[in-house]
Amino acid sequence: MKTILVVILVLVVTILLYAATRPGTLVVQRSITIQATPEKIYPMINDFHQWQVWSPWQKLDPAMQVSFSGPDRGKGAVYTWEGNKKVGQGRMEITDSAPSNHVTIKLDFIKPFEGHNVTEFTLEPEGDTTSVKWMMQGKNNYLAKLMGVFFNMDKAIGKDFETGLNNLKAASEK
Repeated sequence: MKTILVVILVLVVTILLYAATRPGTLVVQRSITIQATPEKIYPMINDFHQWQVWSPWQKLDPAMQVSFSGPDRGKGAVYTWEGNKKVGQGRMEITDSAPSNHVTIKLDFIKPFEGHNVTEFTLEPEGDTTSVKWMMQGKNNYLAKLMGVFFNMDKAIGKDFETGLNNLKAASEK
């Protein structure tokens, strides 16, 4: 029995120490090529009211409570949400916006875990198509590092980004 407790203690300490060595930043990035101009795609990103058309999280909680404040679109526009455990609670604010080029968003998660990130959408024309890149970055506190030992954030969030980008593609190519 004593040996088992020592083994468990060593295992726990090893996991805790390993978590401390994990990267201090989280970066998740996905991209897609859309058969549409940046001018057609940009308004769907720059206006939070249009996110319901393509957002990967909208369908996870159709009863999610959403509110808007500030300008209707562009710098200063704010989107807050509160929903089930799949979508949690948080706030987004557009902090920079350049027509048909990029949108930068300050993203604050409140529930289930507090987190503060920056999200950026970049649109690059490529002939008759547009490359759209969706990137999120933020600091990994110790709790996030510990969770990362058991849970791959890039795969989990990346899957949502892929769904969102595919939805954006479908909406843009109509």
